[in-house]
Amino acid sequence: MSKTLNIKINEASRIPKYMQVVDSIMDNIAMGDLPIGSKIPSINELSEDLLLSRDTIEKAYRQLKVQKTITAVKGKGYYIAKTDLISKINVFFLVNKPSSYKMRIYNSFVNGLGVNGHVNLFIYHCEESLFTHYIERNLGAYDYYVIMPHFKDENLNHASATDKVKDVLNKIPKNKLIVLDNSQIEIKGEYAALYQDFENDIYEALLEGRERLKKYDKLILVYPEKKVYPYPRRILRGFQKFCGEQGFEFEILGEIYEDMELQSQDAYVIIEESDLVNLVRQVRKKNLTLGDDIGIISYNETPLKELLGITVISTDFNAMGETAAYMVLKNKKERVKNVFRYIERNSV
Repeated sequence: MSKTLNIKINEASRIPKYMQVVDSIMDNIAMGDLPIGSKIPSINELSEDLLLSRDTIEKAYRQLKVQKTITAVKGKGYYIAKTDLISKINVFFLVNKPSSYKMRIYNSFVNGLGVNGHVNLFIYHCEESLFTHYIERNLGAYDYYVIMPHFKDENLNHASATDKVKDVLNKIPKNKLIVLDNSQIEIKGEYAALYQDFENDIYEALLEGRERLKKYDKLILVYPEKKVYPYPRRILRGFQKFCGEQGFEFEILGEIYEDMELQSQDAYVIIEESDLVNLVRQVRKKNLTLGDDIGIISYNETPLKELLGITVISTDFNAMGETAAYMVLKNKKERVKNVFRYIERNSV
């Protein structure tokens, strides 16, 4: 005999009805009302009980089967499956690119959850279509959705979100959503966020290093344009704001070119690792002194930069992952700016 399910459908909610069915069944399991092996109503029975279409219930059951919450026994019906994932927090973790920095956030998040969590990683390469596909395909399958929203438009410029992105994010219950890194997505409701303030972060960091920078005649930001993984233009605005207010002559370059016309007493702020390597190589080739003739500040801290004595401005990637894990474990719904630091070394 199948168990009676306590399922409530909110007709006014924007959450799809099949997702409401999925969430209700998961709630029944969490409350202990559906132990392992319990038989649940058939698709037709639940459709009649809830006055919902058969397609809606079938979609809900299909989702529950994908996440291995239920299993179908031929000729007998549907049963609550034996799976260790039920007792853990299941997290959908969606990042925009497979960089070492993003993986540090992911790894510290996984370590922060420890044995309490099961995390599935997805990468959408700043593509709107992949982003919406992954979320649509996994709606209702996880306890939490941790996302990093960074997109590229048709001109390969950075975009925080598109209308389609906002639409799909609004389908995720806000008590299950955590936005990382970039919070300028303009979606409805109260949700957790742990973010960088790209414009003010670079401004405040350069302000901290202002005294060391005064010995240079010109500041040059190497801001990559037309990249597969574009960077927020707020970095550019923060740099321009600092130079304008502090009276520094400045220039914006798209990359470090081969055989640069390096001028003594120029200082560079560099975002991409390849540009950093190229510039350091040319500084050495021309027998210039790093931190005296040429200054370098690199974006994003790494152990190698620490070893080489490169001054950096960087968010704390480990702290971002650890704090996000804490938010999940404690069910926090706060909006928190992540730590951003100016770390002075010998390259300026």
